[in-house]
Amino acid sequence: MTRTTRVSRVLNTVFAPVVRGNRNPEGAWAKAAAAVEAEAGTSDPEFAAGLGIVARSIGEEPRLTPLGWFFALASIKDRYANRLRIKRLLREHPQIADEQITAPVFVLGLPRTATTLTHRVLAASADHRGPMLWEMTRTDLENPAAARSEIRKLDVGTRLIMNLFSPGLLHMHPTSAEKPEESLLLLPHGTFWPLLYGAMPAYRQWYAGRSRQELFEDYLCLKQGLQVLQHGRVPRRWVLKYPGHVADMTTIREVFPDATFVWTHRDPASVVGSTCSLLETVWSQYQKDPDPLEIGAFVLETMATWVERGLDARLDLPPSAIVDVPYHTLAADPHTQVPRLYAAIGATWTPEDEARLGEVVAKPAGTRPHRYDIARYGLRPEQIEEVFAPYLRLLPGIDVLDAEPTAEL
Repeated sequence: MTRTTRVSRVLNTVFAPVVRGNRNPEGAWAKAAAAVEAEAGTSDPEFAAGLGIVARSIGEEPRLTPLGWFFALASIKDRYANRLRIKRLLREHPQIADEQITAPVFVLGLPRTATTLTHRVLAASADHRGPMLWEMTRTDLENPAAARSEIRKLDVGTRLIMNLFSPGLLHMHPTSAEKPEESLLLLPHGTFWPLLYGAMPAYRQWYAGRSRQELFEDYLCLKQGLQVLQHGRVPRRWVLKYPGHVADMTTIREVFPDATFVWTHRDPASVVGSTCSLLETVWSQYQKDPDPLEIGAFVLETMATWVERGLDARLDLPPSAIVDVPYHTLAADPHTQVPRLYAAIGATWTPEDEARLGEVVAKPAGTRPHRYDIARYGLRPEQIEEVFAPYLRLLPGIDVLDAEPTAEL
């Protein structure tokens, strides 16, 4: 079975003689970074060097396609351009640094545990704000013309890539420029790069060797992005989401001392299989026929590391800092559980929130169920149980694993 579409195969064949940057990723990135710096009129050599490691590691992926490299390099360039924009704004408007990011909520947990739904349910409140996709790709002060341009660009690009290269993503992770999206878009580094493009062993080794201070600075970039987005606007409580934040809770509390973590939970056997299937679809945008066995090993290692670090953080954080959200219980009765979640984070549940909940919970029209088989990825149930044994001991006290769902999350 392949998830590489026929259209993408044809286009990669056509453009292969033209798109050759992955043969020399360091040189391609140096040229791309210089172009970004020329347009911005400034530079950040340390930031650019880190992104150069990302580019080189993606370029080394053996199944990388010509268009996969083209799209990946464009994404890295956009990340650099956005960072230079944020730095320029902080320099030109030093009062931005005084913006208080008060009591932010971080939705986290293993992938495929309803983090997206939980994020959107919380962000839907009039008192809350979830950063939208376009705001994190072009972070700026109030600028309606630039916002309209970025929204059009993102929506056209998203439809093009999903329809031509990865139609399955329309059902697995529907998104649009004007919906809240994962806060990884304001981070320079993290395990999200391999999740998006491939196993990237060189980058993962480099990332694992970084210091605690460097991780702190990553999240400082996130904070500065939020400060820019808040400046000149009515402050609302930020609701952020990225599953991998579960591995960084201790650092997040250093940058955001009053942060609350909403940790979503689900049986790891379902989580790992679903994540493998999602990654096979995501990687197929950039690779020719990703290896399912490589995906299985990568997902198991990554998810196990996240959970291990998250469980360690639970021992040090005050109990009030973590709100547990059980997947099965939430799916069985969202109209009871969501108001309880609001109360747990100190938010007000209103009649307007209740009236909007059905729309927020509903999947987009035409969405198909997500099917997967862990055997395809070289994994066995007993293997997953062994790796996640400490987490599985915690889970029964949080969720009702046999609750009958009334909503497909």
